[in-house]
Amino acid sequence: MQFQKNYASTATKLLLVLLAVIMLAGLLSYFLPDGGGVADAAVLKQGSSGATVKTMQQKLINWGYLSGKADGIFGAKTKAAVVKFQRNNGLTADGIVGTKTAQAMGLKLSGSTTTSSSGTSSSSTDLNLLARVVYGEARGEPYTGQVAVAAVVLNRVKSSSFPNSIAGVVYQSGAFDCVADGQINLSPNQSAYNAARDALNGWDPSYGCLFYYNPRTATSKWMLSRTIKLNIGNHAFC
Repeated sequence: MQFQKNYASTATKLLLVLLAVIMLAGLLSYFLPDGGGVADAAVLKQGSSGATVKTMQQKLINWGYLSGKADGIFGAKTKAAVVKFQRNNGLTADGIVGTKTAQAMGLKLSGSTTTSSSGTSSSSTDLNLLARVVYGEARGEPYTGQVAVAAVVLNRVKSSSFPNSIAGVVYQSGAFDCVADGQINLSPNQSAYNAARDALNGWDPSYGCLFYYNPRTATSKWMLSRTIKLNIGNHAFC
């Protein structure tokens, strides 16, 4: 009987220790940065740090959500910038960069399904042409709207209904006003290049749209009959 009592007591103690270890692990995973401070985790949040955080911060700075210098440390200011980005892009505004927010940012996280645009080339020729489309079609628009215009071009490249190259899409007859009026030949500014590069890296603020137009100037009945998915600046995306 004494052996059974001692065995039961030991088993109870081991069970309590195991539960304590599980609880401690849970608390550590909540309060410590993802991956012990490694940024290439499936989720980035306040407390995370590393190269991926720095890349994200630079994007937020380029888009006007964050001021200062990208230091690779996910602090309170970075969280506030992420929340603003999420609100402006119809995402859950929790300040946590998970799969959906990372995809909207064109950011690659380890263990996520975020991918770069397939079927397109990020060569200097493609980048320059895409930047010229952005400048000719959307200069003066919010930065998100500039990226969205570039994303529409890339979405067409991926669609079986359009040519399968950036040049083919851009120079398709009647596709873009900037080609028809010659603005495609203007020299892009840095914002246009940044927007084109972000779109090539996977950010799609249009969420898969193939068309856009300015409701105040559009005259095509067919275009005006399209269902609008979202509006960014002066453009309706459909």
